[in-house]
Amino acid sequence: MTPTQIIVLASPVFFLLIALELAWSASSKARLPLSKAYRINDMVNSISLGVISQLSGVLLKVLTIGIYTLVFSAVAVYPDLAFWSTWYGVPLALVFYDLCYYWLHRAGHVVNLFWAAHVAHHQSQHYNLSTALRQSATPFFGWIFYLPMVFAGVPPLIFAIVGLINLLYQFWVHTEQVGKLGWFDRWFCSPSNHRVHHAVNDRYVDRNYGGVLVIWDRLFGSFQEELDEEPCVYGTRDPLNSWDPLWANFSLYWGLLKVSWHTRRWSDKVGVWFKPPGWLPADVAQTLGKPAFSLASVQTFNPPLTGRQQGFALVQFFLWFGASSLLLWNVHTLALADIAIWCAALVLGFWSLGLFMQRRLSLLQLLMLQSAIVATLASIGFLPYYMVLKPIPMSLAMVFIVQRAYAGGAFERADKLLLAAAFFSLGGDVFLMLPGNYFIPGLASFLVAHLFYIVLFKQGQAWFPNKGALVGVLGFGALMYAILWNGLGDVGLKVAVAAYVTVISLMTSQAIGRASVNGDAAAKWVAIGACVFMLSDSFIAINRFVTPVPLSSLWILATYFAAQMLIVHFARPAHIGAKSQ
Repeated sequence: MTPTQIIVLASPVFFLLIALELAWSASSKARLPLSKAYRINDMVNSISLGVISQLSGVLLKVLTIGIYTLVFSAVAVYPDLAFWSTWYGVPLALVFYDLCYYWLHRAGHVVNLFWAAHVAHHQSQHYNLSTALRQSATPFFGWIFYLPMVFAGVPPLIFAIVGLINLLYQFWVHTEQVGKLGWFDRWFCSPSNHRVHHAVNDRYVDRNYGGVLVIWDRLFGSFQEELDEEPCVYGTRDPLNSWDPLWANFSLYWGLLKVSWHTRRWSDKVGVWFKPPGWLPADVAQTLGKPAFSLASVQTFNPPLTGRQQGFALVQFFLWFGASSLLLWNVHTLALADIAIWCAALVLGFWSLGLFMQRRLSLLQLLMLQSAIVATLASIGFLPYYMVLKPIPMSLAMVFIVQRAYAGGAFERADKLLLAAAFFSLGGDVFLMLPGNYFIPGLASFLVAHLFYIVLFKQGQAWFPNKGALVGVLGFGALMYAILWNGLGDVGLKVAVAAYVTVISLMTSQAIGRASVNGDAAAKWVAIGACVFMLSDSFIAINRFVTPVPLSSLWILATYFAAQMLIVHFARPAHIGAKSQ
């Protein structure tokens, strides 16, 4: 069995133990009541991060087992499979792995580069069994710390086995329902010892790094006992305050890139990656610095969700979890390109669910985005019923536009223009997927949609206020038309495509012009959406009239739906139309 299949088989056990912890938390004998032990949004976010970690691990396995195997074949000093496979060799390899893990884990708390790859595991403000599944998706450099095992000749198979044992062991220690365990706490990583590790209290922070054994912490001076008089407070000192799993994995990398970009000295641009978390060069400390951490100022991040919203989020989570488990079970039978596509789709599914729980997406917007993901997968043959699935996202978009307008108290001109654009876009979707030659009707339908978008983006603005953007976009459109010329054939098609290229170029120019005048984030996202729309149409045109594009349906629909989602989401009356005046 592959490691991913073992994780899939272990998942029901994880869920059973989480359910038992939930039930115990609701009992009168629990050390921590249910209201403080669990929150649905936090639990869903933590497990989603664990699934994303497994998905990324499939693609990044070259950075763990792959590099280990490559180096092993070249520099292993004592490559003795018989020894490391014995009843005493495997435990020795497990202890060896745990020692290497200790130093990796310790570096993950005191060096920014490694903390960025580890911080996702610590961001939960709760400490329960679901927190154990909260893992990072960016293990880019962890392999470095296991090189001593390579030199000692531990075979890759044994390395993988003991690594999996080490990972699975650490699941049970993430609980507040188990107290101190006496002698066990002195030797092993236990719930009490690991609670200290996850705490942000001054006395506890950056302590108890051991994965299976805590003796490393006692040997190397990083041990701290849990104290009855000082309860642990969980999370990170720079709180994430988000259910976005992608932001959870990359927020610290983004912060380090900003510091590296803004600081003047080259030594600081490089050095910030190897400094402790929180360190800033003097020249950016005031602009990028944050207030000193205070335990008294810690607040729980908990955007409110109704009971129905929480139930819907749980159903959504289990659907995406089931699809991820199916992929992980069969991943060894798939081509790398197929794996990458499925992983991207599943990650986007969990990402959209996180935004919903954070109330950044409404229920209809969530369904729009997720139906777009499913329709795109269907377009490349991964799912059946493509003809049924493709119109759903824009149909939901129309419902959303109407619902949002009436929720705001009035159905204004801008809403009507946006609804008309979505309606004709839906017509274009239907025409382009029908069997037979409906390309011209589809083109005409999208042309009308873009005319409505132009009028919408014109609201409260001059025509094409950014002349440079107008010239640049029209120039790009003319270049694309020149590339297509020989493949267009008859004069009628050339005229139709010329008209379409002109209109979509004008639509994009108007959106960019509005963004350059308004300067607000929403207008900029609309402009990005318009540009992505042009990119999608470029894929269609090149694939149809110049040369076949590999995985053309993927690129066409992914960019098309992304463009429509951005425009529908951000081109709303609060930013365009009478209310903005």
